[in-house]
Amino acid sequence: MKIFQTDEIRNIALIGAAKSGKTTLSENMLFEGKMINRKGSVDDKNTVSDYRQIELDRQISVHPTLMHTIFEDKKINILDAPGFSDFSGDILACISAADVAIFTVNSQAGVEATTENAWKHAANADKPVVFFMNQLDHNNANFDETIRQLKEYFGEKVTLVQYPVNSGEGFNSVIDLMLMKMLVYKNGNGAPEIVDIPADEQDKAEELHRALIENAAEGDESLLEKYFENDTLTLEEARLGVRKGLIQRGIFPVLCGAVKHGVGVYRLMDFIVKSCPSPADTKPRKTTSGKEFHNSASEPTALFVFKTANEQHLGEISMIRVYGGTVVEAQDLINPRTGNKERISQLFAIVGKNREKVDKLVAGDIGITIKLKDVRTNDSLMDPKVADAPLEPIVFPEPIFTTAVKAVNSTDDEKLGSVLQDMRRTDPTIIAGLSRELRQLILQCQGEYHMNTIKWYLENVYKLDVEFYSPKIPYRETITKAARADYRHKKQSGGSGQFGEVHLMIQPYFEGYTDPTDFPVRGKEEHNLSWGGKLIFCNCIVGGSIDARFMPAILKGVMERLEEGPLTGSYARDIVVYVYDGKMHPVDSNEISFKLAGRQAFSAAFKNAGPKILEPIDDLVVRMPEDMMGAVMTDLQGRRAIIMGMDSDGKYQIIRAKVPLAEMDRYSTSLSSTTSGRGTFTMKYAEYAQVPTDVQNKLLKEYEERLKEEE
Repeated sequence: MKIFQTDEIRNIALIGAAKSGKTTLSENMLFEGKMINRKGSVDDKNTVSDYRQIELDRQISVHPTLMHTIFEDKKINILDAPGFSDFSGDILACISAADVAIFTVNSQAGVEATTENAWKHAANADKPVVFFMNQLDHNNANFDETIRQLKEYFGEKVTLVQYPVNSGEGFNSVIDLMLMKMLVYKNGNGAPEIVDIPADEQDKAEELHRALIENAAEGDESLLEKYFENDTLTLEEARLGVRKGLIQRGIFPVLCGAVKHGVGVYRLMDFIVKSCPSPADTKPRKTTSGKEFHNSASEPTALFVFKTANEQHLGEISMIRVYGGTVVEAQDLINPRTGNKERISQLFAIVGKNREKVDKLVAGDIGITIKLKDVRTNDSLMDPKVADAPLEPIVFPEPIFTTAVKAVNSTDDEKLGSVLQDMRRTDPTIIAGLSRELRQLILQCQGEYHMNTIKWYLENVYKLDVEFYSPKIPYRETITKAARADYRHKKQSGGSGQFGEVHLMIQPYFEGYTDPTDFPVRGKEEHNLSWGGKLIFCNCIVGGSIDARFMPAILKGVMERLEEGPLTGSYARDIVVYVYDGKMHPVDSNEISFKLAGRQAFSAAFKNAGPKILEPIDDLVVRMPEDMMGAVMTDLQGRRAIIMGMDSDGKYQIIRAKVPLAEMDRYSTSLSSTTSGRGTFTMKYAEYAQVPTDVQNKLLKEYEERLKEEE
């Protein structure tokens, strides 16, 4: 295969809602570039992009697919990203590796929720965006309304490069405002017939052409001067202006077509090659220390692993983007994260599941390598001379969906945990771990659809039967007043027995609390509890009623009870304990006796000290379309939320609230349903607060019933 130089490469990510035509577009681009001889279709389950079994089953893209095609002797690397927002981690990875995001827009559906979410990712990554209006061959296509929506959502810099002449059934012609010609696709794919603009379209075309040229000229001062002088730009100048405007995110061109029949694909590829930036034109990629790589072959080698995946017959593959120098086989590079050397054993250019071996990849190119020892998504591999800091990582979104998961067969529990960790290597938005407190394996991800995808892999690939269920809530227990209790542990069963008696008092801990005055505090230990809050343990023994060597055992008994609170088995916190009296036996007293006595005395005192259950409260920020605010507010009120404030963000509203974590199970699904997928939210732990009395009584009853079942 030819080795393409940096200026001969274009890197694009196909982004858009499910069913907007990304996979079909990529199939047509491969066909135009003669990478395939026959176009497949999603319905026939034979496309290059959607080749994995889960994608064949669901007939949607679930994973990003790397492909490349050739057009006018330029290499176009294509990343076909999944359409659902639940796979936002992979959408981000594709946007990160590409130089231009091509947003496919369904002209029947207009701007969809996924389009909005992906737009935010592209904006945060400062990446150029080109819109491709698809499915104009449908009778329900509405080009003008969709353009209105694009401008409403994404601003006036949305600029027409083409508009359809005969949208609807039989659509095959567009007015190209850059070429100022009408393009007619008589046979679908291939180069269109170029004809003059019809007289009845001339005025409209000239008006839109002027708007395009004005926006293109704004991309460069010298072009703006030429535009003022000549009242127009040449075709090459317009292309340069669009290219510079794209890099600055000052123009968002719109092209159109119907990819099911190949209409518009040839001109889109022509636009990508002639008007979109090559890697050499784009902004540099920085390291975490601020060093810049400019996609230049003359720089030291630096590459970034934007995605890892497991492929049949290959094992784990690493998708790489080269930002500096040249990568060759048998080259030794350093992973700054580990400090270890990694050898590049093989390099491939791939088209879906088909791969072609290459000797090297130059700066700006994208490919894959295999058999790396300890490399994962977001790692950099760099020339030893510059490997002091990695390239800036992708910032993946925080999880918004939490569930507990367990294997149906308990003997598979260990395997389940291991498999989930392996899955995280290929998808960093999956977070899984065993919660010691909740005694559950907790899985966090990007939504219910994401969870169902994980379930599919667990059951179909790893052959694990699993159950998903609501996670427990990490309640806390505390007290509201002082109380005293004592307990004698006595056991005699032949030989030496067990004896220990402990008298103690407990009171709530808070800043500025005061010790009681009716007994002296001779020693005080302050313990910051790993689950939050404090335990203050005070030795108030006078006269040797309990030997000092038994105090650690009493503390251990108290700590055990704190880890399994008397009310619901939840962690207890913020308590001061005073051990002020007791008894011991010269023969039968030992550490276990005083540990048990301390545990039981603490438990008895706790139940008389006005015990309260605390629940975690989160700060919630919800963003939704203005017309859906009422439904979202009603739902939040049903979740015991306290509204803290509201703000506007264009046509969106933002609600800030405090809400109990216990009420937020599957909120992402509920919000998506309420807002047709347009609502988004973030949650962050804020504090613990007392639960209402009715909730506490319910929790106490549930705990008692659970204890009875376990007896």
